[in-house]
Amino acid sequence: MSNGLNRDRVLEAAVALADAEGLGAVTMRGVATRLGVEAMSLYHHLPGKKDELLDGLVDVVAAEIHAGLAARDGVGDDWVADVRSRCLVAREVVLRHPWLPALLGSRPAIRPGVYTLYDGVLGAMVSGGCSYRLGHRAMHALGSMVLGFTPELFSPEAGDEDATPEALEAMAQTVPHITAMVAAELHDPADPTLGWCDSQTEFEFTLGLLLDGIERSRRAGV
Repeated sequence: MSNGLNRDRVLEAAVALADAEGLGAVTMRGVATRLGVEAMSLYHHLPGKKDELLDGLVDVVAAEIHAGLAARDGVGDDWVADVRSRCLVAREVVLRHPWLPALLGSRPAIRPGVYTLYDGVLGAMVSGGCSYRLGHRAMHALGSMVLGFTPELFSPEAGDEDATPEALEAMAQTVPHITAMVAAELHDPADPTLGWCDSQTEFEFTLGLLLDGIERSRRAGV
């Protein structure tokens, strides 16, 4: 078309908008404004309108993860190192796009690029001697870690006074252990996070526990 638009350029602008202003800013009109065009001009490239736009955001991030995986140094025959590396590459990408976890939770179907990320993890496990039975169980255990994040256990909204450490301190008689945990576990500002509880340190700790346990199960012949 004469304005030089194509689907990739539209989605690139949508990702940049989400990165800059959050997922709520990503509308057909918002993306069009960023590109300096009318919203109607986007429909030729995204006939499904906003649903296709949001699915396209997932596709872009999945493609970035795949590109990061392709650029890795070889991990040899060590399936644990391979899967660990896959999860950490995904996390590097998702830290650049912290809106992805919420977006994934809102989509009605899993995108093909996401399926292939899980298929790659399962392939690494099977190549390393894991059975498909163990692989199935491992997929449940790893969950969203393959995509670089963990679900939030505690996720207070900004301004939610009932969920702040100060409010928890006042509730110490009711939740003494949670109060003590919050006081002890305030995150280092330098530790990247995708949520109130999902820091890099916690992500790598949990990932290591899971992979060690799966490897023990493999050795036991599960």
